[in-house]
Amino acid sequence: MKRALISVFDKTNVVEFARELDKLGWEIISTGGTSAKFKAEGIPVMDISDLTQFPECFDGRLKTIHPHVEGGILAIRDNEMHQKQMKELGIDPIDIVVCNLYPFKETVLNPKSSHEDIVENIDIGGPTMLRAAAKNYNFVSVITDPKDYDTVIAELKEKGETSFETKEYLAAKVFQHTAHYDALISNYFNTKLDIKSPDTITLTYEKKQDLRYGENPHQQASFYAQIKETEGTLTAANKLHGKELSYNNIGDTDGALETLKEYSEPTIVAAKHANPCGIGSAETIAEAFKKAYEADPVSIFGGIVASNREIDAATAEIMNKIFLEVIVAPSFSAEALEILTKKKNVRLLELPEILKTGYSTFKARTVLGGLLIQEQDQKLIKDELKVVTERQPSEKEMEDLMFAWKAVKHAKSNGIAIAKDKTTTGVGPGQVSRIWALENAIRQGGENIKGSAMASDAFFPFGDCVEAANEAGITAIIQPGGSIRDQESIDLANKYGIAMVFTGMRHFKH
Repeated sequence: MKRALISVFDKTNVVEFARELDKLGWEIISTGGTSAKFKAEGIPVMDISDLTQFPECFDGRLKTIHPHVEGGILAIRDNEMHQKQMKELGIDPIDIVVCNLYPFKETVLNPKSSHEDIVENIDIGGPTMLRAAAKNYNFVSVITDPKDYDTVIAELKEKGETSFETKEYLAAKVFQHTAHYDALISNYFNTKLDIKSPDTITLTYEKKQDLRYGENPHQQASFYAQIKETEGTLTAANKLHGKELSYNNIGDTDGALETLKEYSEPTIVAAKHANPCGIGSAETIAEAFKKAYEADPVSIFGGIVASNREIDAATAEIMNKIFLEVIVAPSFSAEALEILTKKKNVRLLELPEILKTGYSTFKARTVLGGLLIQEQDQKLIKDELKVVTERQPSEKEMEDLMFAWKAVKHAKSNGIAIAKDKTTTGVGPGQVSRIWALENAIRQGGENIKGSAMASDAFFPFGDCVEAANEAGITAIIQPGGSIRDQESIDLANKYGIAMVFTGMRHFKH
């Protein structure tokens, strides 16, 4: 008689699966709550302690780690020595193992869980059985996902056994599952002990969706979500309308969200290729959108718009006049949805916790043969602002400087942002020369640049940027400082009556 060992925490469809095995003449071995459920449903079952002749002990911590269990799973069926040893030891084979693990992830995510609760939900016997069965997949079928029950039952009914291809697939799935589980445990302890750069690192994410393609149509792509701290991130967004998000949509929207989180008053961030192209803050979100649109009415076309307030009908009416790929906001009024859904392709994303900041997760970037990891850039200035010129910036100029500084932090380097009246008047991202970035920003803003404040993500290596700023009518500059030629820029600013402020903190973004 074939035998199946079933020990699951997630009991979804397990009764139906066991009943089908029973009909096919299989003997079922089980543990604890799973065994009790089978008995209540009238399914014949052998308790694990009857198999091992050893009681479950230590509050259930020790149940299945026993030679009669692991030996029955691991023995190679066509190995004569293994068969002889099984007979000598009185071990019978176990042909199917069904197991899923204690809810470690759910326990970690529960804010009420104590450290003791979390540790107690580290499964020991389950992963041992799963790994043993997956290792011996030539002879043992191992199931950890209830979605696979039907496949196994169908093959048993048709062929009397599970196919090699299915057993190999199920084994691979087990090792993915246990690796994910162990990574969650490892990451929990790294966080608890504030270990930021362990000697080895295993990152684990859960697939959110497969994408049609990557940055380009010939590249395959998928979107994965981290396990914790997803509130206020794109992985937690609810799509209310439109096509599925593309790889580029996701990257660009994430860039817009990161920028948006710098601003607390009603603000719209328009982004293109993950760079801010127009930012506006105002008393109402409709006014903020007008500002962001007018900041760069060309680049916003086909772009991403992120809002930190509900999209109302007035804002939706203006938005609907142009082509936008994605609109993400904490909510949409019923009237706004009625207006915006008239365009079938625009993606409308609802993200209630859009204002959330303070993420403890890291930034990661793959390079050929390796992985770069760094802390999130969540600071704005080093300690306090330092005015380095003879002229102090006015209160209005300081407001414009800080508005521009928040914007340039999220522009690709070399980056320049120019702002006035809580609006970007020019953004120059991603240039190999800082003066080119400034020239692009000035060209974009045109006459609106006059009277604006300028921010640079890094120091000025030469005085040419101050010269160009003066010619364009810029009245105040904010930059990190730290160049060996800082004095050259300061002297030029004094010459032209430009106020200059140092932040002491660079914001490169590559």
